[in-house]
This record gives sequence, structure tokens and C-alpha cells, in this order.
Amino acid sequence: MAAPRFDLSPEESRHRAAAFADRMELRRTIRDFAPDPVPMEVIEDAVRAAATAPSGANIQPWRFVVVTDPDLKAEIRLGAEEEEREFYQRRASEEWLAALAPLGTDSDKPFLVEAPALIVVFEVHKGESEPRPYYVKESVGIATGFLLAALHGAGLATLTHTPSPMKFLGEILGRPANERPYVLIPVGYPARGARVPDIHRKSLDEVLIRR
Repeated sequence: MAAPRFDLSPEESRHRAAAFADRMELRRTIRDFAPDPVPMEVIEDAVRAAATAPSGANIQPWRFVVVTDPDLKAEIRLGAEEEEREFYQRRASEEWLAALAPLGTDSDKPFLVEAPALIVVFEVHKGESEPRPYYVKESVGIATGFLLAALHGAGLATLTHTPSPMKFLGEILGRPANERPYVLIPVGYPARGARVPDIHRKSLDEVLIRR
């Protein structure tokens, strides 16, 4: 069994942790993408990093489908906007809509065709050739966090999009029934003049409890 190395000095550990936190503080959700293509090798390495995430019983219940075909992206946009119209017009509560209002979101999702790549993350459940997984959502959630951090570290912009329900993604992408869509992530570079909401992040003292 391979042994991980933990031989950094306290000073180096502190430097690395602070540098990573400082970089992640600059991460923002982007909804306006430039058409410039993203090197596939960068996406592949980011997925490789995501696939190192811990998972229940090490089953690794995830699949990452990278979509760059314009026709598929257009089809995904149509499916997503159909679900989003239902959400904004019928499913969402007034409280939920009020929470979304400062972000300026609506049912129109042009970023699904403007972004040069989409990564659709799937949960993999038990199938004919798949073992029974454990803690699926937790495992896939951690892997998605790794993926977002890796893409941000590579200088790419992302958006986490979760039209609900997302069954249409599996149908469009021809995935088996035991694979369930978890999140849809447009990836690319920000468009010139792209704007983001002026959000507030909670302070460390608001989220960290020392005992």
C-alpha cells in the first residue's frame, strides 16, 4: 500500500494553505463566456484531479461527460430552458425567487451554447457492470468540488447549473439508466466585459467553530 507524504514544514504548509485560499477567494460564477476554445488536455487533467476524490468504499461512483459538439450543446440548452421555465413560472416558491433576484438569473441559458465546453457530472448507481456504491451524493459532491477547484486553478471560468429535473441530460447524451445527472458545468474563459454579482461571502468567524 502506497504511503502518502506529509513532510512539509509548518511554514510551508501554512504558505500553501494560504495561497490556495487566496486563489479560491477570487473564484466567481461566470455566465458570459468567450468563444475561445479550451485545451482539452486542461479539462482532462481537471477531471483526473476530480477522480482522485475520496468515495464510499472507494467505488468512485462518478462519470464526467465533456460536451463540445455545437449541436449537442444546443439540444442541452433547449432541454434545460424547458425545465427552467417550469421552475421560474410554477415550481419555485416566492421565497426562492426572492433569493435568486439579486443574481439576475432567469430561464434563458445562452451560456449552454456560448461556453466552449460543458461537463456533465453523473452519479453512477448499481448497474449490470457496476458495483453497488455507497454515499453516492456525498462522493460525487466532493469530486465536483475538486473539479471546480482544478478548473479555477487552471485559469478557467465555470458555472454550476442544476436544471431540475435533469433526466433529459442522460437521454441526450445516451447514458445508461443507472447514471443520474448531478450537475452541469459550462467551462471556458470569461467574455470581454463579463460581469458578476457583487456577492458577500461569510467571514471565517461566521463559518469556523473552534472548540
